[in-house]
Amino acid sequence: MNFQQLRIIRETIRCNYNLTDVGNALFTSQSGVSKHIKDLEDELGVELFVRKGKRLLGLTEPGKELLEIVERMLLDAKNIKQLAQQFVNCDQGQLTIATTHSQARYALPPVVAQFKQAYPDVHLALHQCSPGEIVKMLQEGRADFGIATESLANVPGLVAFPYYSWRHAAIVPKGHPLESKQDLSLADLAAYPIITYHEGFTGRQNIDSVFEQAGIKPNIVISALDADVIKTYVELGLGIGIVASMAYDAERDGRLSLIGAHLFDSNTTRIAVRQGHYLRGFAYRFIQLCSAELDEATVRHQLSPARELEAA
Repeated sequence: MNFQQLRIIRETIRCNYNLTDVGNALFTSQSGVSKHIKDLEDELGVELFVRKGKRLLGLTEPGKELLEIVERMLLDAKNIKQLAQQFVNCDQGQLTIATTHSQARYALPPVVAQFKQAYPDVHLALHQCSPGEIVKMLQEGRADFGIATESLANVPGLVAFPYYSWRHAAIVPKGHPLESKQDLSLADLAAYPIITYHEGFTGRQNIDSVFEQAGIKPNIVISALDADVIKTYVELGLGIGIVASMAYDAERDGRLSLIGAHLFDSNTTRIAVRQGHYLRGFAYRFIQLCSAELDEATVRHQLSPARELEAA
């Protein structure tokens, strides 16, 4: 048994049992992949994959149990390398963060600026993706931690920490009738075409929920992934916008006004780490720059194996 065989088992599932794709991902041949799988099965004395002819269709029961062990072993192997780097080059390396556009664009810039000043030799890789993709990157060990409002809470194998709370608000062009409206209501907003986020992004579910609870069906004419696009179309007069209030800057967005934040519920953005993932010192520092309450001792305690057993 060797690590290449273990990597092939994991990659076969990731590539939906397509051995050509597995070979491409691991820079080897399809025949080499097949041989490694057969050699491991022969060594263990059990079949790991359900087959139809030469095609792999899924995992057998032994294969499913083995996969859990493989994931832990490969994670620990990666952690060993991270541990060594922490002591050899404590202020060098790479920090990979999976986050949404809204967080990368509006919440993280001051944190990133402070971090880069403290760790100029650490390469910071910001992956902007959907909340679902963030979870997948964390589960597959391709990111050190993730930052998003959706999807990160109550995911098995992930530990999520509250980062900050925020509310949605409406944006309208300067001089719009709603700008000076007294006792602004959801019904007032719903009287106009609305431009807001796609489903599953930046608290969109909470926007829908607020209107639904009020018995109002808003006329959402355009949905987009980020607030910059929403603001562009509001400025064109195609409707009023509903965005995260942090996305509005009075100086930068001088042609728009922010209104109605009191109409929407609070959202919580979270930082999530995969249980058992080894974080280097500068990763803990980045998290603490996000929230002073999340110091290294606090995060380490929540990520400890003992806490994982308690949760189980």
